[in-house]
Order: sequence, then C-alpha cells, then structure tokens
Amino acid sequence: MNKERPEPKTALGRFLRPIQQNVFFRFLFDVISVVGAALILSLLIKTFLLRSFFIPSGSMLETLQIDDRIFVNELVPALIVPERGDVVVFRDPGGWLGPVEQEKNKPFLEQSADFFLSAFGLIAPDSAQHLVKRIIGKGGDRVVCCSPNDRITVNGVEIVEPYVAPGSSPSTKKFDVVVPKDSYWVMGDNRNNSEDSRYHEDLPAKGFVHEKFIVGRAFVVSWPQSHWKWLDNYPNVFKAVPNN
Repeated sequence: MNKERPEPKTALGRFLRPIQQNVFFRFLFDVISVVGAALILSLLIKTFLLRSFFIPSGSMLETLQIDDRIFVNELVPALIVPERGDVVVFRDPGGWLGPVEQEKNKPFLEQSADFFLSAFGLIAPDSAQHLVKRIIGKGGDRVVCCSPNDRITVNGVEIVEPYVAPGSSPSTKKFDVVVPKDSYWVMGDNRNNSEDSRYHEDLPAKGFVHEKFIVGRAFVVSWPQSHWKWLDNYPNVFKAVPNN
C-alpha cells in the first residue's frame, strides 16, 4: 500500500516538490545541477591550478606559434620550483612591454561575457600583458654568450639547444651575467626575434625575472588541435650543468 509523502515543512521544500514530481523538471534540475557543479569546479581549478593564455607574438617560434593557446600550471613557482628549460609565463617585471595601450570601452554585454569566460579559463584577455620565455639560468648560475663554438654556457658548460628556431644563432648579443637568488635569466626560442633578458640589462632588474612575477609553467599547447603537444623542458640539455 502506497503512502503519501508528508507535506514539506519548509518553503523551499514546498517549492521543490512540484519539480521533484515532474519528470521533465527533474531532468532539467539535474542538468542545471551538473553544469553548475562543473562550472564551480572549473573556477576552482582556474583559480588555484591552471590558467589559459594565448601567444601574442613570434618570440617562441617554432615551439609556440602565434595565437596558440597554452595551459599554465599555477603551482609553479608557489609549490614547485622552476627549472632550467621550463617555458614560463610571467608578468612584466618593469619596462619590458612599454606602456600598455588602454583597451577601448566595450559594450556592457561584451564586458560581462569576457568576465564570465575569463573567470572559467575559457579566454585569456590579459595575455598581451604577459610574456612567455624559456628559463636558461636560475639563481646562482653564470650564463655567458658565447663560447668559441658559438654556444651559450651555463656555469662553464656549453649547452646544445634543440629548441632554438632553425637558422637562429644562440645569441648575436654577447652577455656575461650571474643570476641573483630567486630570479631567472629567460630567453625566447626565436633568438633573432625575442626581446628577452638580453635586451633589458639596462633596467633596474638587469634583465632578470624575479619569481614573484612568474604566473606559472606552460606545459601543453591546447589549441588549435593540430598544434597539440606537451611542452618539453629538455632536461638532457642541462643535465651536465652543475649548480652553483
């Protein structure tokens, strides 16, 4: 013998009862619940673990193409120490990008859409305000260009760099630097067209990037699908380099 369900005691219970009794509304309610949970999870991941960026320039060719989208691990450097060879995204340490052009006012609906999509990591409207380079030297390293063999040396060891764009010299600009503690010497893979640490030695930070400016380590090209790949940090390039 079927028993009738007791009348809900709360206003919320009385509101939800017709929904629970209607198959269509129950299905719709379940879908909304799943989508809402997925969006909240996405927001949490984006806030604490991952961010998406697009590549605005050709300074990392051929590793990264213009307009590629990459995912960045935000646990670096908060919990994971960046290493030589890592491709990192960082905020302007001061004077690298020059004056940032103010974006024209967008319609309210477009601004709202941008805010919503960026909150969940679906777009990266501030990508042009960040830089993407490869770490060549970390705190304590002496980085020199170039050896008699036209190679960069790190702590006296020549490195052979397979990620450098074909036809590019390791560097046409000579330098001899010692990287301060908690900072990094970074260079683009497209050495002939990369405004990296070499070209900012005249600034207060001397071309070094302090870890506080690093947003995270890029680990995968996510879009377009034809460019999908994991981003290697080439540990074999630096395995013979001693720590200072």
